[in-house]
Amino acid sequence: MLKKRLAAAPGCATRRSLLAMAAALCAGLLTGGPAWAASDYPAGKPINLVVPFPAGGGTDFIGRLLAAELGKILQTTVVVENKGGANSNIGTAYVTQAKPDGYTLLLSGVGMATNQSLYSRLPYRLDQLDQVAILAYGVDVLVTSPAFPAKTYAEFVKMVKDEPGKYSYASSGNGTSGHLGMEMLKMRSQLDMMHVPYNGGSAAINDVLAGRVDTLFLNQDTVLPHVRAGKLRALAIGSAERNPVYPDTPTLAESGQPEFSSEYWFGLSAPAGLPDDVFQKLFEATRTAMQSPQIQEKLGTVGLVIPTLTDRNQYANLVNREVEKWGEVVRASGARID
Repeated sequence: MLKKRLAAAPGCATRRSLLAMAAALCAGLLTGGPAWAASDYPAGKPINLVVPFPAGGGTDFIGRLLAAELGKILQTTVVVENKGGANSNIGTAYVTQAKPDGYTLLLSGVGMATNQSLYSRLPYRLDQLDQVAILAYGVDVLVTSPAFPAKTYAEFVKMVKDEPGKYSYASSGNGTSGHLGMEMLKMRSQLDMMHVPYNGGSAAINDVLAGRVDTLFLNQDTVLPHVRAGKLRALAIGSAERNPVYPDTPTLAESGQPEFSSEYWFGLSAPAGLPDDVFQKLFEATRTAMQSPQIQEKLGTVGLVIPTLTDRNQYANLVNREVEKWGEVVRASGARID
């Protein structure tokens, strides 16, 4: 119909020009949209990577490593923007409101899953995000001071059960993976312990070192220097397999808690509705970036594991599983933030 109307227009040159334009337009419609969406992204335009925590922390560290590598691969500038607050909710909500064109991305983490049950109201919904790729994961480690009598997890469990309510455990804050992981461990092992939350891992470590709190369940990279220096004793780790930087520390699965998992992870997310070609380009670029020697070395030093990226549903499936797992722990323990 469009071609017939144009054919009736006066003037051969004009008619040929308009017919050519119509053919180009139709070709664009048949191929699913404008050519730039499929081939030119990001076309030299800067990409904004939102880190939903303040600068200087572990999430920020990974975000800056990823930004540098993605910039090289995509041949553009990837700018890290820190939007911390509310256990990652502020930065996450900001990204969900952005245009789904691939120019605003989120360095997401386990808080995105735990917050779904910890908060009665959130400023965003998970279906407002496309989960692009899992980046890396680490494990929470159960540690004590060397002065604590228990030398193994079995001895620790016996001590706590022999004197219910006597012992305490620290965490880096309410709703953190260490807090919820320890609550899950308490339920499974039927342990009666008091939770002492801190504002960050450093303060929690200091009080365990000083003997004011008995134990601590915390991210592996945070406690690693203290374990290596002999200032903290690692009793067990919360992953299914032993961690490369804790080769002599048994897993909780080995210690009588089969299928126990208390891990924290990082991923790349974007506003929901990314064009398929942009999603795929980001997925492939992320896969290449995470295999770079720079990132492999930096993350391997602290024992963070970089999984093999297989398909575009991998990260979304992980997030859904973690929402369900931690939701059960939150409901059973009564843990809340708001």
